[in-house]
Amino acid sequence: MSRAELRRARMIVVKVGTSLLAPPTGDVHVRRFSELARGVASLIAAGRRAVLVSSGAVGLGVRRLGWAKRPTTLPAQQAAAGIGQIDLCRRYERAFARHGWAVGQILVTHAGLADRRRFLNARHTLQTLLAHGAVPILNENDSVATEELRFGDNDLLAAQVVNLARADLLVLLTDVDGLREDSLGGRRIPEVPEVSQALLERISPAEGSLGSGGMRSKLEAARTAARFGVPTVIADGRQRDVLERIVAGEDVGTYVPGSPRRLSSRKHWIAYSLKPRGSIRVDGGAVRALRSRGRSLLPIGVLDVEGRFSSGDLVTCITERGEEIARGLCAYSSEELTVIKGERTSRILEILGYSNGDEVIHRDNLVIL
Repeated sequence: MSRAELRRARMIVVKVGTSLLAPPTGDVHVRRFSELARGVASLIAAGRRAVLVSSGAVGLGVRRLGWAKRPTTLPAQQAAAGIGQIDLCRRYERAFARHGWAVGQILVTHAGLADRRRFLNARHTLQTLLAHGAVPILNENDSVATEELRFGDNDLLAAQVVNLARADLLVLLTDVDGLREDSLGGRRIPEVPEVSQALLERISPAEGSLGSGGMRSKLEAARTAARFGVPTVIADGRQRDVLERIVAGEDVGTYVPGSPRRLSSRKHWIAYSLKPRGSIRVDGGAVRALRSRGRSLLPIGVLDVEGRFSSGDLVTCITERGEEIARGLCAYSSEELTVIKGERTSRILEILGYSNGDEVIHRDNLVIL
C-alpha cells in the first residue's frame, strides 16, 4: 500500500489533540477552530465525509477555571471537562456555521462502546448525523468517566471510531510533524510499514501538562486502525491545508498503512473495544491450532487460568512463556474452566453436569494477534 490510497478515502476520522487547541502555555488558539472547520468543510465539498474526535475539553475547562495546570485528581478533571465541553462545542459550532454546517456532539465511555448494543446504537446515531448534513464531534465523556472506564486519551478513542464510522482513513493531528528518529528533533520518518511492539517500547509514553497522549498512544491508535485495514497519518495540525494535502497523497507527517489482513467489524470490536478480564495459558499444540489452522480453543489445550471472569467475558490467550497470541470471548467462567482445563470435550458434561459447548473460545469469537 502507498499514500496513493489516501486519495480514495471517502470516510475520514480526524482526531485533534489538546496541544492544538489549548496548549500548556499561552491562550486558547481561537483561529485553530476556524482552520479545522475550513479543512473539514473542504473535505465535505470534495464529496468525502468526516468525523471529528476532539480533545481539549479538560484543557479549556482548566482555562475557564483559572487553574495554572491540568489537575491530577479525577474529580477535578471531571469538573474541568464539564465546563470545557460546553466551551469546546460552542467554538466548533461557530466555526462550522461559517461554512453552513451544523455539528452534533456524541460523548462516549469505554463501557459504552464495550457493550455491543450501545456500540451499534452509537454507530446509528453517527450515521444519522452524517445523513442529515451534520458534522459529528466525538469526545470521551470525561465528566463522568472513572479510571476503570477511561480510554486514557482520545488517540485510542479515535481508533475505536474508525470501526464505529467504518472509516477509510484516520488522521491524528498534533503539534509535531510526525514520528522522528529521536526525541531531539531527528529526521522525520515518512512511513512506518508496521507498528511493532519493539517500536512502541522504544517510545516513552510522555504526557503533556494539559493533554494525556503522546507519540506512543498515536502509534498504538495507528496499529489498532491498521487491523481494521485503515491507514493512519500522524501530522502537524498547524500546517496550512494539512487535511487537503493528506488526502491528496502528499508526503505529510508519518504514514502507517492498513493491514491487508483486515479484521471484520465484530472481531475488531472484540479485540479493541473490550477489556480483558483474565488470561488463559495454552500449550504448544493449542498455539499451533490457533495460529496456523484457524481452530477454536478446546479445554484440552488449556494449561492454567489467571484472573476471575464470567462466561462471555473477554480473555487473553498466552503461551507458556507469557506471550499474548490471541484474545476472545470465553464460553466458560474462570471457575468452570479451572475444573475442565486439560480435559477432552467429551468429559465437559460429565465433570460440570452441563455444557456451554465444546469450545472454550469459538473461532468466530477469537482474534489472533
